[in-house]
Parts: sequence; C-alpha cells; structure tokens
Amino acid sequence: MIFDLNLGLGGVLAPIFLILLLASLRILREYERGVVFQLGRFWKVKGPGLVIVIPGIQQMVRVDLRVVTMDVEPQDVISRDNVSVKVNAVVFFRVVDPQKAIIQVEQFLMATSQLAQTTLRVVLGKHELDEMLAERERLNLDVQKILDAQTDSWGIKVTNVEIKHIDLEIKHIDLNESMIRAIARQAEAERERRAKVIHAEGEKEAASALLEAATMLAQRPEAMQLRYLQTMTQVAGDRATTVVLPLPLDLLAALKPRAAGDS
Repeated sequence: MIFDLNLGLGGVLAPIFLILLLASLRILREYERGVVFQLGRFWKVKGPGLVIVIPGIQQMVRVDLRVVTMDVEPQDVISRDNVSVKVNAVVFFRVVDPQKAIIQVEQFLMATSQLAQTTLRVVLGKHELDEMLAERERLNLDVQKILDAQTDSWGIKVTNVEIKHIDLEIKHIDLNESMIRAIARQAEAERERRAKVIHAEGEKEAASALLEAATMLAQRPEAMQLRYLQTMTQVAGDRATTVVLPLPLDLLAALKPRAAGDS
C-alpha cells in the first residue's frame, strides 16, 4: 500500500515538475536581451542564449537591440517667416541599455515617437522656409542631437534622423487682387533684403582681406616692389596694348644710395 502511494505521488509530481521546468526556460536570440525582475525588483539583464526564469518568483521582459526605423507622422510646422508647411521624417534608433529602457520609461517606442514629433516642430519652427529646403542636412543633425541627448536617460541611442518631405500647406482662402499684390511685394522685398545683406557681407570680407594685404605690404617695402614688377610683367604680355606706368618713389629711393656711391 505504501509502495502504491509513493508511486502515485511520484506520477503526479513528475508531470508538474516537467511543466515547471519547461516554463522556466527561455531562449534569447543574439539581438535580444532579457530584463529579469525578482519579486518585483530588478535583478539582472540576461542573454543571449538559454535563460532560466523561476516561475512565480522571476519575470523577464524581452528587449530588441536592433536598430528601429520609425516614421514620424507629418507635422504642421509654421516657419520663422510665417509659412505653413507639413514635414515628415524618419528616425533611426536602438536600445543600448535594456535596464533603463524598461525601468526609466513606459513604452519607450511610443515615448521616442512623441518626442521626435515635438522636437521636429520646435527645431524647424526656428528656421525660414529657404533654410528648410537648402540646409536639410544641418537640420537633420540638429534634430538628431536633441533627440539623442533627451533619450540618453532612457538607454536609447538615436543614430540618425532624415527629413523626408517638406510640403507647402495650401489652404483654400479667397484672396482679392490687392491682397495678392501685397503678398507678392512682401516676398519680393524679403528677397531684396536678403540679397543686400549677402552683398554687404561680401564687401565687408573683401575690404578686410584688402586691409590685411595692405598692412603686410606696408611692413615690407621690397614686397611692394616685387608686386609692382609682377604687375608690369603681366601687362607687358599683351603686345597690342600700350600702358604707361609711373615709376614708384620707393624704387627711386632704393636706387639713390647706389647712384651716390658710383659718383
């Protein structure tokens, strides 16, 4: 009777033990890590390979370490020159610290997506439409740096951001002819202002370069003479033109001591 009782108990416990053993086994791929909690507290990060988790005592959350490609939904952005555009982008990021990605933020995929949307609106809203179209690479880098800095505490590394499309948002508004002419004049005045600013900056840089060159030539008179002779050589190459050049006083001054010695 005792033998039968032990045999019956062993026959019941064996399947239970086998079920618990199978339930405790986890297999993590090379690109996966498991964040293990023991009685609700963080214990350690395991993987890849075979991982044993004690049922009822330990729980494991899988984390994918591969690069995630996330499309950012089209965002309504008002540029600094009051032009309404729709901008969408794609963000590339990956988890570098599984512990932070699970503990520090709830649903890090959604959090990164929302942060990318707001950052895209804030960064592009500081620039004019021409800058958005012409300096897209610099804007990509600016958005990437801001996202990377803010997601660092979540254990996430933003590797790249690419702005895909910048579309003008055309609203159906009835404009009379006078308003159309006013908008055209404003746009033309803005273009002229930018052209004048660019021209003035070029003149300033050219004047600075000329002043530096004049200062260097003034410090070395012989350099000025060599420059004069070089100019004469260039002009003399054209035989069809007759040019009369004044003789520099510096050259005469240099020849006076020699003439006095010969006399």
